Amino acid sequence: MNELQIYICILIVSVFVASLSQILLKISANKTYRDRLHEYLNPYVITGYGLLFLSTLLTMVALKKVPLSLSPVIESSSYIFVSLMGYLVLKERFTKRKLLGLLVILVGILVFSL
Repeated sequence: MNELQIYICILIVSVFVASLSQILLKISANKTYRDRLHEYLNPYVITGYGLLFLSTLLTMVALKKVPLSLSPVIESSSYIFVSLMGYLVLKERFTKRKLLGLLVILVGILVFSL
């Protein structure tokens, strides 16, 4: 594995971590809390924002070597990760429109990689 491939993998991990943080924040948003303090200072929110910070750091490291023309294409895979995690973890449903949108994103990623 060459250096560029390693940094691309770091960027993919960063996108996955950011997607995971969004799922944790959504789980927290779906709960009811007795007051605002507990709403914002609970394990889901703290972990979610911690993962978001980690994702930012990983992205900064990855962008040292990953070309800027490739970065947005990889980061667009977050829509796919979030949708899959939403389906698996949150039991959200896939609508025809959402599936079509994910397919368009996937085709765009594949076309760009050719």
